[in-house]
Amino acid sequence: MKNLNLGYLESFRAVIAMGSFSAAAERLQLSQPAVSLQVRQLERSLNATLIERVGRKARPTAAGAALLAHAEQIDAAVTSAVDAVAQQTSGTGRVRLGTGATACIFLLPPVLKALRTALPSLEITVTTGNTAEIAKAVEDNTLDIALVTMPVSGRSFEITPVLDDEFVLIAPRDLPLPARITPAVLATKPVLLFEPGGNTRRTADEWLARGGVSLKPLMSLGSVEAIKEMVRAGLGCAVLPGMAVPAQPKQRDLVVRSLSPKLYRRLAVVIRRDKRLDRGLRQTLSALKALSSQAR
Repeated sequence: MKNLNLGYLESFRAVIAMGSFSAAAERLQLSQPAVSLQVRQLERSLNATLIERVGRKARPTAAGAALLAHAEQIDAAVTSAVDAVAQQTSGTGRVRLGTGATACIFLLPPVLKALRTALPSLEITVTTGNTAEIAKAVEDNTLDIALVTMPVSGRSFEITPVLDDEFVLIAPRDLPLPARITPAVLATKPVLLFEPGGNTRRTADEWLARGGVSLKPLMSLGSVEAIKEMVRAGLGCAVLPGMAVPAQPKQRDLVVRSLSPKLYRRLAVVIRRDKRLDRGLRQTLSALKALSSQAR
């Protein structure tokens, strides 16, 4: 682009469109000498004659016609580039968010709805995975921001705890349960747990171990909804994050109990310290951090 001045190109297009330098000058609100000078400078930079006079009408030479054939594409590309920059600076653009499947289903929908209402043109992509996978993606800058279960660490990260989510036991109504749900009680029951590898399963395993129990679950599954359906079918009970068991009519077929001692997982917002915050990402960060006040 160093040899192609966009202003000069516009003057050239106007001369061809209007058929004369004087008409082009009037259209562009410039003087005729200024338009003539711009066209000459464009010709000099491209080392080609672009306009010839046929009678009183200015027409493109072969070189001018070749340039004219590309001018519309050049104009469209410039407009697209300017729009893309405007989107980033005006609050639109893209935010790549990573989180766990449970938070994605039960926590994020109202947050994302509010963001879309505030910034209708904001493109939001959500990726789910375990904490290690999501944190690695944030570190590699393939994700912009994350809401994950702690612990998470990294010298390049800004980590903000936002929410403590209490674990609960869910069980079929016909499964006999004592008043206190301890690790020892679960050792006598058929139990379903999250699949190994994530912080949610690790937290449950550590709680059981502190109670002196090494539990072999009846099943390990990666989906909270699949676990709930297995419990509804009477296969056993399950330890789940409390946010996955909202109080609603469809839960009436399940018994929901707190654990003893109580068990929590902590969710945190993770972002690179050196991450540039455009308006969309800045508002996403604020919305996720606001979960801490909503939880109180």
